[in-house]
This record gives sequence, C-alpha cells and structure tokens, in this order.
Amino acid sequence: MGDKYVRGPLTRKRRTTISETASPVLNSKQANGSKPGNAGEESSVNNGSSPRKVRDTSTTPRRDKSYNDAIRERLRCHTHQESLLSSESGYSNYRGILNWCVVMLVLSNARLFLENLIKYGILVDPIQVVSLFLKDPYSWPAACLIIASNVSIVAALYTERRLAVGTISEGTGTFLHIINLSAILIFPPATVLYLTSMTPVGGVFSLAVYTILFLKLYSYKDVNKWSREIRHAKARTLSRSHSCPSVHKANGVAAHAQVTYPGNLTHRDLYYFIFAPTLCYELNFPRSPRIRVRFLLRRLFEMLFFIQLLVGLIQQWMVPTIQNSMKPFQDMDLSRILERLLKLAVPNHFIWLIFFYWFFHSSMNFVAELLQFGDREFYRDWWNSESVTYFWSNWNIPVHKWCLRHFYKPMLSRGVNKLLAQTAVFLVSAFFHEYLVSVPLKMFRLWAFMGMMSQIPLAWFVGRFLRGNYGNAAVWISLIIGQPVAVLMYVHDYYVLHYQGTPVGMAGLNS
Repeated sequence: MGDKYVRGPLTRKRRTTISETASPVLNSKQANGSKPGNAGEESSVNNGSSPRKVRDTSTTPRRDKSYNDAIRERLRCHTHQESLLSSESGYSNYRGILNWCVVMLVLSNARLFLENLIKYGILVDPIQVVSLFLKDPYSWPAACLIIASNVSIVAALYTERRLAVGTISEGTGTFLHIINLSAILIFPPATVLYLTSMTPVGGVFSLAVYTILFLKLYSYKDVNKWSREIRHAKARTLSRSHSCPSVHKANGVAAHAQVTYPGNLTHRDLYYFIFAPTLCYELNFPRSPRIRVRFLLRRLFEMLFFIQLLVGLIQQWMVPTIQNSMKPFQDMDLSRILERLLKLAVPNHFIWLIFFYWFFHSSMNFVAELLQFGDREFYRDWWNSESVTYFWSNWNIPVHKWCLRHFYKPMLSRGVNKLLAQTAVFLVSAFFHEYLVSVPLKMFRLWAFMGMMSQIPLAWFVGRFLRGNYGNAAVWISLIIGQPVAVLMYVHDYYVLHYQGTPVGMAGLNS
C-alpha cells in the first residue's frame, strides 16, 4: 500500500525532468498553461487498483534524436567530394551523354543526307548493283571460280585420308598440301587478271572466298597432323585402337558422340567446317542444342535490311563525294584534298560500322544458328581499345584465333622473338589486304599494304605515349581517317589508269 503511493510521484517527477530539459515542444505546452506533471500523460486511476502508466509518444529519446539530426542537417550542406567529370570521382554512368552524342550524330548526318538529296537527287539504282558483279548476264566468271574451289577441298580431304592409313609419308603429304594451298592462292588471281569479263566486285568476292578457304584448309592440315602425332604417341602405350568414333555414356544413356581421329575424315565433317563461321578446325566443335527460329529470322531480317542500306549509302553518299575528289587530286590542291578527305570520312566510317554489324553479328550469327555452331564470339569490345594492338586482337576474332594458333605461337615455339613474330603477323595481314584489293582492280599500288604496315609504328607510339581515353581517341582517329585515305588513293589511281583523257561527266557534281 505504501509502495503504490510512493512510485507514482517518483515516476511523474522523472518524466517531468526529462520533458523540461529535452523537449521544447513540452515547454511550449507548459507555457500555454498546462501542468508540468500532466503533460503528455494520464494520471493514475485511483479506483482501488494499481496506477496504470501510459507511454509518452511525444517525448521519446528517438524522436528527440531525429529532431536534433534534422537541425544539424540544416546547419551543414557541404561534404568532401569530387566533380562527376573528374576521373577521381569514380563516376561511370554517362548514358545521357552517349544519347546526346547519338542524337547529334543523327541530326548532323540527316542534314548531310538531305543536302545530298537536294543536290544530286536519288542515285540508288538496284540494276547497277547487278552490273557490279556481271558484265554479261550469260557469263558468270566469279560464280564459276567459286564452284571450282571444291577441287581444292576434295584434294585436301583425300590427302589426309592417305596420310591416316599410311599410304603416303608425312613428307609427301606435306608436299601435296603445299601444292594445293599454293594453287588456292595463285589460280584465282591468275583467272581474275586473265578474264576481261571479271568485274572488280566479282573479283573481290571470289578472292575473299579463296582466301578464307586457304586459311581453313591450312588449319585442317595442321589439326589432322597434330591428331596423328597424338595417335602415334598413344599407340606406343596402349594396345586398343583409337581410330574410330567413341560414344561416351552418362548414367547408362548414350551422350553426344565425340569423334576421334581419323573418324573425322569425312565429306560431311569437312564441308561442315568449310561453311562454319570459323577459320580454326577441330574434331568436335561446340554445338548448340537446337535452332532458335525467332533468333534466326531476326538475323535474316538484319542481313537483308543492312545490305540494302549499305548499297544505298554507297551509291547515294560515297560515289558523289569520291567523284568530286578527282579534280583536287589532279590539281594537287592540298586544302581541297583535305576538305574532300574529311567529307568522305563520315560516310566511309558510317558504312564501315554498318558492314561490321552486318557481317560479324548478323551474318555470322545467322550461319552459326543454322549450323548449330556453339562458339559465337566473333568480336570483342574493340570499341574500348586503348591501344592499336588491342583493336586488331579483338575486332575480328576468327582471324585473330587463326593467327595466334597457326602462325604466332608456332613461331614462338621455334624461338622467334616476340616482336619479330608480331611484325610477321602484320606482314601476312598486309599481304592479304593488298591481295584482295590490287588483284581485282588489276593495278598494284601497295596502298593497303603500307596502310597495314604503318600500324606497327602507330601501335608503338600509342602504346608508349598515350593512355586511357587518349589512346582510345587515337585508335578511333586512325579508323576514321586512315580508311578514306586508302579509298581516295585507290580510286584516284584507278581513274587515272582507266579514264584519264576521257570525259567522265563530273563537272555537274562539284560541291
């Protein structure tokens, strides 16, 4: 009974003390006439029962703390931080700036395209595209040349079959492969140079097919040779045969058949490799489980759309600009040459980007999906290249894998210096670039060869003096400016060689 009357006043006194010292809100209520002991709470009910405490919801320590934090936030508005555009800030979300660049690019090119239409009218002519491949509708030299490539394919297959059974020696087989590969490189250009009915575009297309075939059959020869070496090594230690396809079983169910040498030496296996979007042969390619029809149709639509866009842009945009560049070259007007070069750089680069997407993404994914080819890494993030070597290693992965597997690493294994091996890779690449341009045009100026070899000092300069965004900008500048220079050089030389002294009707195309 005594405890009941003692605890009540003590509790009320303690709450009053907290309220008076920590709650300005309570003080304001007291100033308005309220009693100190009754603010924010109810008195005990004295009906013979124990006093009941009611929680004070307006004067808790948590609310007091949040109120004080709010006051401090009002007093403070600065913290130690870097500007977003500084590299030290760690900020990387520039999506809005990228969208702005895209919008500006679209608007600027739309103005140029509209200016082109006003000045020249519509120049797109699908019939003219057919004439680029055929001079005579009854003569198809490029198509016949491509069909003749089957002779080299079958010759490589039967040479490997004779090597597999030991009918011919390794030396004889190597000699036959050299003859076959040499014919692939020599016979097509001889045909292109000899036949007057072969157009430059048809020549480029047929030589590109033979170049791809050369790289594929070279890889086919090497991989089968390595497989024979492995088989001979196993034959010395194992008694059972390794010359037939084996079937691995998992949980009693037959899995996908893994082909072993020489079970791979079939027409079906070789022609699958010929059409597969890769240059490096292996006995068991990674395969996708099924053909995705919707994915296949999307890639087909992209292929058809972008090839039409490429042809239209070349006819409508590039051809007039190139034609207008001939007179400044003849007059050696350096300022006008530079102006023509910069004007050609925009459509040329735009067309190159579209071609990259059309070939390396749409077309190669279409073929891979159709053949259920599993490895779809046809390119990497070359657009982030901070060095020239990174660009050439990542923009064309099939060629890069071939060079690394069949040329660069074998040279290193023979003790060749790394720098010398890299230079040799660029030298081979420069040869094929010139091979695909000079032979179809039937003139030899070495502009493409020198353009590729100039990548070596450029790679050294960028790697030594430029880093980060500056290196990336240097790579982009070399792509945007370098290609138009080569295009103008070849077009000028081709015009001088074939049309100089004859009226070409370019007077009305001056800009």
